[in-house]
Amino acid sequence: MYQPVLEDLTKLLVALLIGAIIGAEREYRTKSAGFRTVILITVGSTLFTIVSNLMSNDARVASNIVTGIGFLGAGAIFKEGANVKGLTTATTIWISAAIGMAIGIGQYSLAISVVSIVILVLVGFTWLPTLIDKLNTELVYNFTIDSVDSSNIKNLESIFKECKVNFKCVKQAKRNDNIHLSYTIKASQKNHEKLVINLFDDKNIISFEA
Repeated sequence: MYQPVLEDLTKLLVALLIGAIIGAEREYRTKSAGFRTVILITVGSTLFTIVSNLMSNDARVASNIVTGIGFLGAGAIFKEGANVKGLTTATTIWISAAIGMAIGIGQYSLAISVVSIVILVLVGFTWLPTLIDKLNTELVYNFTIDSVDSSNIKNLESIFKECKVNFKCVKQAKRNDNIHLSYTIKASQKNHEKLVINLFDDKNIISFEA
């Protein structure tokens, strides 16, 4: 009688420890799903899986865990300007639940292997996105230029070409004597910096922001 109870408590304890490992990394990076949230997700998924096993291994409980975690993950995703943020946090929530489910069915080795991969990706691979951003970053630039001279747009785009950036105009508007333009610009960090310097020096640009 006591053996199953002890086994289930062991599963919950392992889930707590693994959730704490992943959650500590998220908390360190001040993400929305931090230390306590990831622990509760991992422990909760383990508990639901244990209950599922007690209910004759009803697979519908497991599928409902995935659905519920999907709602939690969606809440961590938000849009900031032209960028979508929170995808890594949402994915961490999703995989923490999967690890909890693995613990719930007693697959400790699998759970430990997966958490090792998760920590490797979250901690060990941080340099790669930084390197990619240095080589190619997409930003949205908003400009206000004088509409009196029709060549101002061509002059602006000639600056883009001079700085060797890829650009695309995504919005145009005219208010009074000013033209408002939005461009998505892809370039290396070095070329973005060069572009900003050249834009500051151009007297035909009334204002810009990126």
